[in-house]
Amino acid sequence: MAAEPAQSRPEFLSGCGLPQAWAGQPQWLILETSFGLGLHFLTTWHAWRSDPERPRMLHFVSIDARPVSAAALLRAAQAQPELASLAAELIAQWHGLLPGFHRLAFDDGRVLLTLCVGDTQAMLRAQRFEADSIFLTDPGPGPQDDPALWSPETLKAVSRFARQGTAMVSGSTAEPVRDALRQFGFTLDDGGDHLRGVFAPAWTVRRREPAPERIDTPGRCAVLGAGLAGAAVAASLARRGWQVTVLDGADQPAAGASGLPVGMLAPHVSPDDALLSRLTRAGIRATWSELTRLLEEGRDWRASGVLERRPDGDTRVPPGWTDSGPNESWPATAAQRGDAGLPADAPALWHARAAWVRPHQLIAAWLRQPGIAFRGGCRVARMAHADGGWQLFGPSGELLAEADRVVVCAGFESGDFAPTLPLQPVRGQVAWGRMRDGIDLPATPINGDGHLIAHVPHGEAPPIWLAGATFDRDSTNLSPTAADSDANRDRLARLHPGAARALAHAQVDTWVGIRCASGDRRPLVGPLDGDAPGLWACTALGSRGLSFAALCAELLAAQWHGEPLALPAALAKAVGTQRLRPGR
Repeated sequence: MAAEPAQSRPEFLSGCGLPQAWAGQPQWLILETSFGLGLHFLTTWHAWRSDPERPRMLHFVSIDARPVSAAALLRAAQAQPELASLAAELIAQWHGLLPGFHRLAFDDGRVLLTLCVGDTQAMLRAQRFEADSIFLTDPGPGPQDDPALWSPETLKAVSRFARQGTAMVSGSTAEPVRDALRQFGFTLDDGGDHLRGVFAPAWTVRRREPAPERIDTPGRCAVLGAGLAGAAVAASLARRGWQVTVLDGADQPAAGASGLPVGMLAPHVSPDDALLSRLTRAGIRATWSELTRLLEEGRDWRASGVLERRPDGDTRVPPGWTDSGPNESWPATAAQRGDAGLPADAPALWHARAAWVRPHQLIAAWLRQPGIAFRGGCRVARMAHADGGWQLFGPSGELLAEADRVVVCAGFESGDFAPTLPLQPVRGQVAWGRMRDGIDLPATPINGDGHLIAHVPHGEAPPIWLAGATFDRDSTNLSPTAADSDANRDRLARLHPGAARALAHAQVDTWVGIRCASGDRRPLVGPLDGDAPGLWACTALGSRGLSFAALCAELLAAQWHGEPLALPAALAKAVGTQRLRPGR
């Protein structure tokens, strides 16, 4: 592929009035039609980083049917020293780029690149937001070239992202492109090698759906619950300027199901790449970014990979998936199974993008972010909406907090404030203990029918191991049971017989938590029904809190601020509370 001309990138910025146009704005949203070598994104990011008047958040949404290699990105940026370090940060996240949306986060999550991999028109249909700037770009000659980028159909789809005053720069000055842009509402001005324009239709634009909500002045938000969901929501909102108070009935965060001693972060994989598979991949990418940004690897988490035993013998993956990528899961090799202490013929998958995580460490890191205040020992018994805001009261009627908006993230207790949600408590018991001398357990976490995690640092004490877990629906009993201990022992024997033998005489502790699941086993993120506005939920993460918390928090924040979504519209709706309404 030919390199993009050096002068083109600043022209795209200046042609859209940048950086002056974004000065003092809370956010700036850019749509680009072809990512190519990424130089427009890198130049925009560099301009944002260099500008003291930059907006708090920069969203850059770009489309590419076939992303180039990380090496090609790095080579293209080397000619511009100011971009080289940014390119290195970009390629650190340039992995797993299967068809669909991929959210890459930089500069503490304030610069967000949403890379949409697939056909241009299909990707445009799957996204919806009002862009402040539009870059109509061409990847350049070569195998990536796509004449459909300049078709009237594509340009019409792009125009649907424009609001009154949206600035546009086009890399093509061809007459058919000019004609189409004028037809779809842009007034044009020649800019040398590029075409500049502003969306200013002479007619009233009618949209199929109302414009997304867009809060430009964040206020005060109360979050109920200090587990993974609540802490993630607090961090996402604080990043956008909200003053967030997190209230929990317990004295300390992570007192509920999120207090598991160590958890596993691993994707769901199915031969047809089902909805859950795509959701967990997106969720793991979101969580991975936060883990690398906030925690210490080797102590708080470890990018260990995970070996998944398939007791039914089915190790099929979607067509075309191989161990050379871009997928990050594939059938395990005999060597990988052997290294984990499993029989060489045991059916298993290898998940390269998987890890163990100490959930309480991630929660604590989120709650330490600026703009967040945690208040323990504050059980909210009642809420009232008055004068455009919310008041939260304790069991004795005392006023605990006042806020413009409230987000319910209270696990299975969310039903106290959202009785219309189809929530179900699911009790889980695990076994765990210290790795005393002589206990030989696999270094790689293993899951399947249950899971096993070992060699987890625990301060100055010996490392810990954990195995489980049980699933007891509609139970909120926090007392350990001998029956569940026996069930976990039997489950471990099936999952890893060698580990079961190694732990046969070990001292075993138990931990019990109550998960929260929805009727269809998917998270619930969105507004709650009722006449009073500003009451939202982020709950029902089930046994996949580590996979879903960061993603769901970003989906909630995006809906408040009219931002691009980290998921295609259909996937976002699949986790929204709106799916519960009749006719949806």
